[in-house]
Amino acid sequence: MKKLLTFILLLSLVSFTPADNVVSRFKPSAGYKHLAVASGSFGAYLQGLQLLPAGTRTKTYTGSIARTDPYTAAVIDMSIGSQDLQQCADAVIRLRAEYLYQQKNYKAIAFNFTSGFKCDYIHYADGYRYADGRWVLKGKKDYSYPNFLRYMTLVFSYAGTLSLQKELQPVTNPADIKAGDVFIKGGSPGHCFIVMAVAENAAHKKQFLLAQSFMPAQNIQVLQNSSPWFSLDKVAKIPYGDLVDAKYLKRF
Repeated sequence: MKKLLTFILLLSLVSFTPADNVVSRFKPSAGYKHLAVASGSFGAYLQGLQLLPAGTRTKTYTGSIARTDPYTAAVIDMSIGSQDLQQCADAVIRLRAEYLYQQKNYKAIAFNFTSGFKCDYIHYADGYRYADGRWVLKGKKDYSYPNFLRYMTLVFSYAGTLSLQKELQPVTNPADIKAGDVFIKGGSPGHCFIVMAVAENAAHKKQFLLAQSFMPAQNIQVLQNSSPWFSLDKVAKIPYGDLVDAKYLKRF
């Protein structure tokens, strides 16, 4: 009986252990507080993502240590794939698509290729495949998660910063920055970062956590330099840090 009670107590402690995510792991700077996000929102999804254990290094799709590893604050517990595909824009697309898939909002899962072709998940899940610039029916309906990941691989193969930048809407008021926003500049190469969380002080100044993938494809990492908290009034001393600027801020 004593062993049973001990087991139940340990089980209850595990059950109530806070999830290790960006909100629980990264406390805001002195005087700042995490801004709440709406339940069920994209921001809430991002802030609920599990992180790998502290100290985990950022790795590429081949398993080697990524060149961005020195800027790692944390690594998000999400697959990379076995190909050099899930790079910067692809990681943002993956996070957005995963959120919509979790919500079963399948109709909203659609991303444009750089060519302009609209690659929507409904067509793919209904058995259509992309061929010669159009959809061709080749299979049966399959809305399973493994098939969703195959759809993601297709999108990664043909989309990028140029296409994603065109799909996102400018944030006209940078003081309104929120989790889920994206700093992006399309190009070859272009780059982008996604905002994972925002904190604010009494003077309404904002700080935020950023995440990215890179080239070659790597883990999605939460970034840091001297701190994991970035702001628009300080130069971000990370690769492509010049993009952490209000003029590059966009939103789904």
